Amino acid sequence: MSFTVLIPARLASTRLPNKPLADIAGLPMVVRVAQRAALSRASRCVVAADSPTIMQACSEHGVQAVLTRSDHPSGSDRLAEACSLLGLGPQEMVLNVQGDEPLIEPGLINAVAELLAERLDCAMSTAAHPISDWAEFVNPNVVKVVLDAQNTALYFSRAPMPWGRDHEGRAWWTEPNCKDPPPLRHVGLYGYRVGFLQQFPQLPQAPLERLESLEQLRALWHGHRIAVHVSDHAPGAGVDTPEDLERVRQLLMS
Repeated sequence: MSFTVLIPARLASTRLPNKPLADIAGLPMVVRVAQRAALSRASRCVVAADSPTIMQACSEHGVQAVLTRSDHPSGSDRLAEACSLLGLGPQEMVLNVQGDEPLIEPGLINAVAELLAERLDCAMSTAAHPISDWAEFVNPNVVKVVLDAQNTALYFSRAPMPWGRDHEGRAWWTEPNCKDPPPLRHVGLYGYRVGFLQQFPQLPQAPLERLESLEQLRALWHGHRIAVHVSDHAPGAGVDTPEDLERVRQLLMS
């Protein structure tokens, strides 16, 4: 199995300006992400940057990067351009590792890549883990996924799902001897074959994608299947806010 990790990185961020360059224990965050991803079995890890400033930061720390257009509407558009710049063939596999995941687990990257290699019926692969408590379950910022018997995604939503009719208002999955399945939190780590990734931005936006603001629903809407690796526990914390950044800094300095 061979795959390339691509890390989209753009300077614009509403909650944390210049996020890819945020210092974490002496290194820019995007470099930290690339170093973690390089511990996986990826053949190479490449940052898809939108700015010469990010390119320079990567170069200074020995991280491969390509400069993509700054006006891409989504991360998948940026990755599609990166695949072209790198000359990747349509059957090659790429893993999209978000540039704000400095604690990403290399083993999780491997698992999502292996799943895509195994599931020839699926255009994409991703990850999920059981939700820990009720507050997380009803939080609209926590994306949930429901699976079929083969761990293929049926739907992604910000709404609490599945809804336990006979367990209303209770975290049923934490109760002793409960046999009903726990809800799953989606993890934003994606595997693609290059041919599909380059096709994906050309697909019309789906109504449900607009409604939920979840890009992966475009794939399901157009009939593409997404295989889901379910891990036992949550991955390391991502960085969306200044508070998240400080938390990760403390973890890496401890």
